[in-house]
Amino acid sequence: MRRISWLPLILAVTAFSQTPRSLARDMLAAHNAVRAQIGIPPLTWSSVLAAHAQTWADTLIARHDFSHTPHSPYGQNLYEITGGTASPNDVVSSWADEARDYNYETNKCRGMCGHFTQLVWLDTKQVGCAVARSSSRNNVTEIWVCDYDPPGNWVGKRPW
Repeated sequence: MRRISWLPLILAVTAFSQTPRSLARDMLAAHNAVRAQIGIPPLTWSSVLAAHAQTWADTLIARHDFSHTPHSPYGQNLYEITGGTASPNDVVSSWADEARDYNYETNKCRGMCGHFTQLVWLDTKQVGCAVARSSSRNNVTEIWVCDYDPPGNWVGKRPW
């Protein structure tokens, strides 16, 4: 049985800053560090996907909602934190941690692992991510959205 044992990620990712360029750099580095541990090719950044992700993140914040884009042609991972802020490493690590629930041999999840499998989907070539924030009475909420092209998580197919 081939099972992934996931060691904590040690990434050379700088602290989160709100500039689009640093968000792109840091999210891409975090994604590609996970993919490198499995031995699959890195993703490239897509400003088109990032713009799509930003629109959806802004929509979710405005609606006080947390759901995937309906009928999207892209794969998508979501992350939400309330009462604090997250870094790109925090976000991607939370998805990568789902590897503990994925069994490659049987291609089955024990719990949740769809974020992880999208993150490492071999056929996916591009990613674009965004974050939207709201604050009220010193309570910050962040919603992170990453869109992937081509999408992954096809039933019956292994991620790599």
